[in-house]
Amino acid sequence: MADAQPIVIYPPAEDGGRRVRVGDHFRGMAYGLLDIVEFLRLAGLEDADEAWVRESGLVEWRGGGPDVWQH
Repeated sequence: MADAQPIVIYPPAEDGGRRVRVGDHFRGMAYGLLDIVEFLRLAGLEDADEAWVRESGLVEWRGGGPDVWQH
């Protein structure tokens, strides 16, 4: 994946959304893996898919992994 930047997925908020940061930029609130994939594509990581998001060492999951969406 070209131009690898640190990706941080923050703990779930009250509504189950998780903040997504790519590099120094907040990309939005994700409510599932597909939202994260779309944010990564918009950030230039066109090869990202759900499996990549789950397994990549570039993704730092805070407050639970890819299956945690409730506060």
